Amino acid sequence: MSQSALVPDDFVVPHELVTGRFRLEPLGPQHNERDHAAWTGSIEHIRATPGFDSGTWPPVEGMSLERNLADLERHAADFARRTGFTYSVIGVPGGDVIGCVYIYPARDEGSVVEVHSWVSAGRAELDGPLHEAVTRWLAADWPFTEVRYAAR
Repeated sequence: MSQSALVPDDFVVPHELVTGRFRLEPLGPQHNERDHAAWTGSIEHIRATPGFDSGTWPPVEGMSLERNLADLERHAADFARRTGFTYSVIGVPGGDVIGCVYIYPARDEGSVVEVHSWVSAGRAELDGPLHEAVTRWLAADWPFTEVRYAAR
């Protein structure tokens, strides 16, 4: 494993998770406008989502599309370096960005992985199914021994 990588060097990072209601794909600059629209229209809902209720994201004042793009580029760089993995949640059918999943090392314990996910207010019914699907996916397809992911 590279010094700061979250997964072993020989681990093939999954590039998607597909269900009948949504799919996950690596977050990148190509999602900027759809991602921005999804979260800026759902700030209160996201802040009430387990795992986000005590944080500072999303910012209540929102952010510019340019700043959002910089965030997406940072997440894509983390993915390329294998230091963290962020996925856009894409609605099926339709193709709209309806949420995100973040997989990063815990700040207080590097051997623990923290996962956070949100869905837009308009797709709130998918929060539980997303949590269940991601939990199963992490257990089956990822090499993590300890995962923290706020219960739903």
